[in-house]
Amino acid sequence: MSVRRLAEKQPESFEFTPENKAWAAKEIAKYPPGRQASAVISLLWRAQKQSGYWLSRPAIEKVAEMLDMPNIRVLEVATFYTMFNLEPVGRYYVQLCGTTPCMLCGSEDIKAVLRKRVGDEGHVTADGLFSWTEVECLGACCNAPMVQINDDYYEDLTPENFLRLLDDLAAGRPVKKGSQIGRVSSEPVGGLTSLTTLYGADGRGAKGSAPPPANDQTSAVAPTRDAHNDAKPRR
Repeated sequence: MSVRRLAEKQPESFEFTPENKAWAAKEIAKYPPGRQASAVISLLWRAQKQSGYWLSRPAIEKVAEMLDMPNIRVLEVATFYTMFNLEPVGRYYVQLCGTTPCMLCGSEDIKAVLRKRVGDEGHVTADGLFSWTEVECLGACCNAPMVQINDDYYEDLTPENFLRLLDDLAAGRPVKKGSQIGRVSSEPVGGLTSLTTLYGADGRGAKGSAPPPANDQTSAVAPTRDAHNDAKPRR
């Protein structure tokens, strides 16, 4: 585990918005008296989202105050989990998966786009729009290579469609989440090859849109042991 420290420049204070404060009260109320500390990760996560996806010292101390915890205990949580960013990040925070399946499918090419379009890892662009970091497996191996931007996954990336995605985000144009090549979920790139009678050849739920294979024996009923014995000639 690498050493994780708070940013040198810190805001003077932090306060939850009225909406987030009401949400926090409901989260805390889920736990019995004396167990409010169990809500620490939830409150830190909400504080991070409110602050543009990073946690400041005042935010950590505010959560400690709300949960009646020593500041150091909340700081321990915030510095342990890498899901908490301890320095400012871009408005669009890109997490690039660099684990084996993504690497084999071209994540190094996606990383090259980030270095050219955004800059070095951890750098926030001058307009404040982008920053990126490389992370371990994000669990979308079938759709590699992929990135997570803020809360959403963008999969089946190529250097071309990924650069277009970044340009669209920067320009405020709508973008498509998930697969960038039109694949449904994590089905085969060429479309379904089985269960087409249930989900359709395109995988979008159009039942009966494709006939069953000629050798489909799923409707046949296997003979039981008794039926097999009954068929034997009797002496």
